Amino acid sequence: MHLAETRQVTPGRRTQSAVSAAPEPPAQWHRVLTLLADISLFIGTRNVWTSAASHRPFVAAVISACYASILVCGVLTLVVRRTRSLARLDLVVLATAVTLALCAWVMDHGGSDEAVLTTQAARELVAGHPIYGQPWPWLFTHGIALTPTVTGGYDFTYGYPPLSPLLTAPLLFLGHGGAPATALSTGALILGTIALWRMLPAQWRPAATMVCLGFGLLTNYGRLGYPAITALALLIPVVVRWPRIGRGGRLGTPGVARAVCLGAACAAQQLPWFLAPFLLAGIYAVRRGELGGRAAALVVLRITGIAALVWLLINTYFAVSEPVTWIKGIALPLIQGATLHGQGLVGVSLYFTNGSDRLDWYGYASLLLAAGLLALLVLFPRRLGPAATVLPWCAFFLATRSQDGYYLMMTPLWLAAAVTAPAAEFTGAWQPRPRPLTGPRRRTALGVAAALVVTPALVSAVVAVTGKPPLRMEVASVRRASATVVTRLSLQVTNTDDSALVPHFMVTTGQGMRQFWSIASGPATLSAHTTARYELRPPEGKFTVPGRHTRVRVRVFTPTPQTLSSMDVRLAAKSFYTRAGKKG
Repeated sequence: MHLAETRQVTPGRRTQSAVSAAPEPPAQWHRVLTLLADISLFIGTRNVWTSAASHRPFVAAVISACYASILVCGVLTLVVRRTRSLARLDLVVLATAVTLALCAWVMDHGGSDEAVLTTQAARELVAGHPIYGQPWPWLFTHGIALTPTVTGGYDFTYGYPPLSPLLTAPLLFLGHGGAPATALSTGALILGTIALWRMLPAQWRPAATMVCLGFGLLTNYGRLGYPAITALALLIPVVVRWPRIGRGGRLGTPGVARAVCLGAACAAQQLPWFLAPFLLAGIYAVRRGELGGRAAALVVLRITGIAALVWLLINTYFAVSEPVTWIKGIALPLIQGATLHGQGLVGVSLYFTNGSDRLDWYGYASLLLAAGLLALLVLFPRRLGPAATVLPWCAFFLATRSQDGYYLMMTPLWLAAAVTAPAAEFTGAWQPRPRPLTGPRRRTALGVAAALVVTPALVSAVVAVTGKPPLRMEVASVRRASATVVTRLSLQVTNTDDSALVPHFMVTTGQGMRQFWSIASGPATLSAHTTARYELRPPEGKFTVPGRHTRVRVRVFTPTPQTLSSMDVRLAAKSFYTRAGKKG
């Protein structure tokens, strides 16, 4: 025996080769991300379980099993020693999230106004009837929200591109109401989540589960049947690694597939219309930095052509069979004149002032901001390129309909871009620099140029919020059926504007819009600088006075020009007051 060749190994001590062969433990931030995704599944789950426990015990049992899965995954996330084991846990968390989303749909799949409209459009499509420009007022019962317009009416028509009804038609067997549409949007959300999870790098996959199916946000929109969720699912493959589309001047099969998805997304809902120019502008800048102007233009033209062709193919039947109503239908959210609503700048005129005679300027500000942000992206693609999927939604903050859903429904795209389209992808992007923006003072010139492109939007926003209410109101009398039920409300209304106005009245409590009150007596058109008395009848013949601390506002909308005039009132049991304290 050659003792020199014999290696002594101390018990409990690994050799250098054994240490090098040991699996590398997962990164701590990966553990934390998995744990956050796991924790996010708790949000909203208890409400679904409570409902299921009294109506569907089997669903409640499945949710209880999901609770166990969440707890076990929470423990294992913190103790597993191998990256591969943590990756398997990510898959379990995703499966748990999908199961909870399906359970939530089973318990609540009636949907919103968008769901019932989409389902009805699918039924009419199957029956061979037109789907655009057709009012379906009977759908808006049993708590389905109405969309009031400044003309004093409500929009009962379908106002989205046709892909959602086309995809909903095979699901009509699921029942009445909005169930088929909610099944489509929930299924699209789940498939989109799986696609995003699969396309992201392994360590970032828990973020997809968390953003798409955690927190109870997007799953709720899926159960409400929003067509935007279907559009989101189609946009996910487009946005993942989007700066690489057309690399080397060739689209290839993946690039063509992404262009197809972009066209289909634009045929599902209008929100992708606002994102598409930002993506195309970013792709052009990156490809021009790589290939030159002509080759970059050809790449963008091919993407645009494929997307446009897909969009046209989906819309062809409707464009031929009902061209006028189809055009108006797909543009409806832009032209319907819906009343103000949302969490954006319109809140100034809705809640902090008594209205504005320049409501149209909110729309101008929104469009100008969208154009300005697109111009900024073109000027500074290296700096703003990573934010291209977020920039379009900033414009909705100034819109007349600035609901937070326009932002949060597209947040998975923010994540996809943050992970797969970092700043390094834009370091070589082409940036236009005309002669006035070059030279020793180029930084100052670029700053001035950036300010100039967003100034029109800011000016329009200031014009909108500083408008004055054209109608001045005073409460004349209140007729009651009881101490807390109002049956008639009489107002003395003065038109301070230089043009005749057609007023439409509503009484709101808190945020949001309600149904219009009918005019029992008073002129339909109030001439300029005149005063008239209006007697108003509440919807369904009565208005229940809310609690003492609830803010009650009388709002008056006019369509031409679009204006809003408001007045706070407090309807007490035996008297009524304006906010200024004047007793009527």
